[in-house]
Amino acid sequence: MTEMASDRVHAVLPDPPSQSEEENKEEEKAFRNIFAELESVDLPLGATLRSIYDDQPNAHKRFMEKLDARIRNHDREIEKMCNFHHQGFVDAITELLKVRADAEKLMGQVTDTNRRLQEAGREVTAQTEEVIRCRIQQRNMATTVEKLHLCIPVLEKYSKLKEQLESKRYYAALKTMEQLEKVFIPRVSQYRFCQIMAENLPRLREEIKEISMSDLKDFLESIRKHSDKVGETAMRQAQQHRTFNSAVAKQASIGHYSKPVYSLNGRTHTHNGLMMNDEAGEEEEADEEVLTAQDLVDFSPVYRCLHIYTVLGDRETFENYYRKQRKKQARLVLQPQANMHETVEGYRRYFNQIVGFFVVEDHILHATQGLVTRVFTDELWNMALSKIIAVLRTHSSYCDDPDLVLELKNLIVIFADTLQGYGFPVNRLFDLLFEVRDQYNETLLKKWALVFREIFELDNYSPIPVETEEEYKLVVSRFPFHDAEIEKQEFPKKLPMSQSVPQIYTQVKELIYASLKFSESLHRSSTEIDDMLRKSTNLLLTRTLSSCLQNLIKKPHIGLTELVQIIINTTHLEQACKYLEEFITNITNVSPETVHTTRLYGLSTFKDARHAAEGEIYTKLNQKIDEFIQLADYEWGMSESDGRASGYLMDLINFLRSTFQVFTHLPNNNNDHASMSGKVAQTACMSACKHLSTSLMQMLLDTDLKQISMGAIQQFNLDVIQCELFASSEPVPGFQGDTLQLAFIDLRQLLDLFMVWDWSTYLADYGQPTSKYLRVNPATALALLEKVYRGMKDTSKKNHIFSQFRKNDRDKQKLIETVVKQLRSLVNGMSS
Repeated sequence: MTEMASDRVHAVLPDPPSQSEEENKEEEKAFRNIFAELESVDLPLGATLRSIYDDQPNAHKRFMEKLDARIRNHDREIEKMCNFHHQGFVDAITELLKVRADAEKLMGQVTDTNRRLQEAGREVTAQTEEVIRCRIQQRNMATTVEKLHLCIPVLEKYSKLKEQLESKRYYAALKTMEQLEKVFIPRVSQYRFCQIMAENLPRLREEIKEISMSDLKDFLESIRKHSDKVGETAMRQAQQHRTFNSAVAKQASIGHYSKPVYSLNGRTHTHNGLMMNDEAGEEEEADEEVLTAQDLVDFSPVYRCLHIYTVLGDRETFENYYRKQRKKQARLVLQPQANMHETVEGYRRYFNQIVGFFVVEDHILHATQGLVTRVFTDELWNMALSKIIAVLRTHSSYCDDPDLVLELKNLIVIFADTLQGYGFPVNRLFDLLFEVRDQYNETLLKKWALVFREIFELDNYSPIPVETEEEYKLVVSRFPFHDAEIEKQEFPKKLPMSQSVPQIYTQVKELIYASLKFSESLHRSSTEIDDMLRKSTNLLLTRTLSSCLQNLIKKPHIGLTELVQIIINTTHLEQACKYLEEFITNITNVSPETVHTTRLYGLSTFKDARHAAEGEIYTKLNQKIDEFIQLADYEWGMSESDGRASGYLMDLINFLRSTFQVFTHLPNNNNDHASMSGKVAQTACMSACKHLSTSLMQMLLDTDLKQISMGAIQQFNLDVIQCELFASSEPVPGFQGDTLQLAFIDLRQLLDLFMVWDWSTYLADYGQPTSKYLRVNPATALALLEKVYRGMKDTSKKNHIFSQFRKNDRDKQKLIETVVKQLRSLVNGMSS
């Protein structure tokens, strides 16, 4: 800026006098500007002064000249102005002096007025200050009231929150907290008590969560304890519903019908599924109040806890916890007691607990939104179903009481129907019932085995005596017996079978009834039931009854008479099988001509039993013969025979005669088993004779017997003659010619060979079909000849005449030695 001023000074400084007029004007103008700048108090003078002194050498002089001229001008103007205003100034001073006295007077008056005004205003001032103070108080009170109007709702809400917490209305308390946080506290958040409230609310929420979770745990414990009662009620209602439906089916033709009601979740269950019914308790047709799950279990804790966690935004945690705990409880419920299989009450408690568990879950499923889902309950049910089936398989296998198994079946059916009513699939349970049916059949067979054994033990194995027609009708009503010849006989008379026959027939029918009981309520067709009954009956006949008969036949105390009666009994039971077929047909209304109808296998059962009895007859006869043979006491060294048969043999023959007379009681009907009595008797007689012949032959050939005298041979021959006489006397009719005597042909030819001493003929004709001694084996002849030879030598020694024997019978000795050599050669030739 200084440079700019210097420039301006240089620009306005006048040149020497030689300048033109125009330059003088410009110089004059420049000085005026400089004076204006100097007279101005706002502009700095440094630059202006430098511009004066720094310019041309004469510039300072000219400036001073111009400055003096300007000063003189100003003085003249001042003088003119003073001259102009001097009189006015004098007048003003004069006026001012006059006003001074008035002013002093006025000042006194003002001072006095002010004093009086101050004295008068002191009270007003005091009142004004009081008014101001009151106005301030009033404003403060209005502000306080205004703030209280904002705070009181907060305090009221907080007080309400405390009351709700004390009364355990936690869901409402959470709603109140939400209102406090979002609406009320923000209005007065500047106050400290509101800050304390805001800090307490999260803590209260956690307390509510803990309390509600504690209530949930109590609820879970409660439903675990009450599941038994809930399940019992549900199963009872399901059973009543089943009974009601049966009654409806019977009365449908008459038109009597009332609505079925059973519910544990406020829903009426029908066979088609579930139907919601909130007014079930108001049904006029119900004889008694319908209990619901809410009647037995207080669900409010779970509802409350669900709502609380939902409000707190932690619903997922609650759902996971609830489902996890229920899964644990499900596993506990599915764990049976170790002795559950011992009583039906054990199974009932087990089923009640499971039904109660799933009824509660079904209620939770429908009463809450998503706490449990159908997928979760189905998964839980599938897990439970597998465990239930495994448990029932295991425990039912321990059960040996058919009544208990039947009760178990009924419980399973009610259990399945109950849960099916709640929408759970139960097909696998009905499949399990087929396995239980097999177990039931096994227990029935065991029970009936004991029944059959008792019947056989108490049977007297004698024909049933009938004294009067009433007794006859009683027997015929229990067993289908028809015989025209016996019906024509006069009373008293005897029926051919023993008392065990009608008892067994009745028990078979009882088993059919027992099997039919298991088939009830299984939702099976008549054909399937018919098949089940026939299979059960077949098992009874082919396994149980057949086994009992076989064991009976093998018992030691069963004699020949009893065996004969058993044959008679099995014949009549075999004939009664067709009536059992009719009996089953009448129950199931399934024609026996149906393609897949199972036939009864009683024919083979009784045939096998009869064959076993016949074989036992043969065995016992042989055993009896052996007993008599053991009584034989031959004196193998006797010199000559007694002239009569041995006593043991005569007793044996008398026993055989009396025994074969028993066979006349065997049935001989004109049917497929015609002439059975003759065949059995003939076979028994032939078997006895062959066994007797074999036993006598073994007695002769016994290795312990070292020597035999000719006298003993003669005595033995007398006994064999008695056997042949017995065989020729036709103890059992029906043999052709001497068929029975052929049983002793081996003995006869052997004894004749020794009695006649016809060795030359034997050796000459050996191997010829027409040989007189065709049935004599060389080994047998050799063994007996050696014993006779040793007997002869021993006899000679005892009589001290052996030397004489050698002298008189040298030829006979040589003959024996020759025969022995030839017989040995024959034996060796046979062995090679």
